[in-house]
Amino acid sequence: MARLAQTEGLTDIQQEILSTVRDFVDKEIIPVATELEHKDEYPTQIVEGLKELGVFGLMIPEEYGGLGESLLTYALTVEEIARGWMSVSGIINTHFIVAYMLKQHGTQEQKDYFLPKMAAGEIRGAFSMSEPALGSDVSAISSKGVKDGDDYVLNGQKMWLTNGGSSTLVAVLCRTDEGHPEGTAPHKSMTTFLVEKEAGFGEVRPGLTIPGKIDKMGYKGVDTTELIMDGLRIPADRVLGGETGRGFYHMMDGVEVGRVNVAARGCGVAQRAFELGVSYAQQRHTFGKPIAQHQAIQFKLAEMATKVEAAHAMMVNAARKKDSGQRNDLEAGMAKYLASEYCKEVVEDAFRIHGGYGFSKEYEIERLYREAPMLLIGEGTAEIQKMIIGRRLLEEYRIQG
Repeated sequence: MARLAQTEGLTDIQQEILSTVRDFVDKEIIPVATELEHKDEYPTQIVEGLKELGVFGLMIPEEYGGLGESLLTYALTVEEIARGWMSVSGIINTHFIVAYMLKQHGTQEQKDYFLPKMAAGEIRGAFSMSEPALGSDVSAISSKGVKDGDDYVLNGQKMWLTNGGSSTLVAVLCRTDEGHPEGTAPHKSMTTFLVEKEAGFGEVRPGLTIPGKIDKMGYKGVDTTELIMDGLRIPADRVLGGETGRGFYHMMDGVEVGRVNVAARGCGVAQRAFELGVSYAQQRHTFGKPIAQHQAIQFKLAEMATKVEAAHAMMVNAARKKDSGQRNDLEAGMAKYLASEYCKEVVEDAFRIHGGYGFSKEYEIERLYREAPMLLIGEGTAEIQKMIIGRRLLEEYRIQG
């Protein structure tokens, strides 16, 4: 077992889950990840294997057929999977955020209907806040849901859906002005709609089109898409929680948990980069000895390992805080910010250790080098994290009087 990124105080069940996942990653993901990534091919077999392991139901309560595990267990599982291939952890993370939002905020009927199928991986989730023109300004969304009889009619264009094509349930954030007087704060007139659809591309149900995959620099394999709603009719019982105007809070709660998982992804990718760097440094010889014996390389390895360890500790702390029922937006923001920044730096150092070979597509580090930047912008940019952290610190340290 590797020395870095160990987690104290895990139960026997948690250790067994993580050992099983790590074994799956080493045997089923790492050997094929680079080939699938270069082809931009969806990892169907890997996803089926994770379904069989129960990973899609990891945090769904046992009464709905899930394993009922903690956020910490989930985050450590994501860390292991991202160590193998970050794209696979993205497929699970979006599904998990929708399941979490349903568990926390859904009506009893919505939970009874969706959660058992989600635990089994039969229904696969995606969630959609972003739009082409708004970037990080969620309060500026223009997609609208208008009441029409017993339905809502949805119109608008959404952007950056992870799992947009392969999912069969999308939690979509829209503006709904009904019941909200003029001058209501923008975030109080938003609603989350539970949109069921067919997997695939094109018109996946009347009024709903998934145009196709966005071609990306990295984070390949997983499909990232737009979503276009043109007269999409959604029954009122598919408003999350049965009440309009709560969508912003639902989404922020989901994203807070998602940030812990992005931190976990950063930890996993950084661990893999360190493994590749420390291994290559012992095999590659220059000036008559392995480059690992050169002080310049040892300094790099020391810095990389320290960053891996620090990011892991902050991620674990953020997950444990949420599990204990406490507010964790400060810790989740810090963990996501630190882990994504450190991941980029550790990957770059591993790339430098590889020298010219790091630039070759034959070496795994080339893939990691293209994947790491996504963590700097996914689930809220580094700049947004710093704003959240700064505001929360001023709340905590407000001068009295």
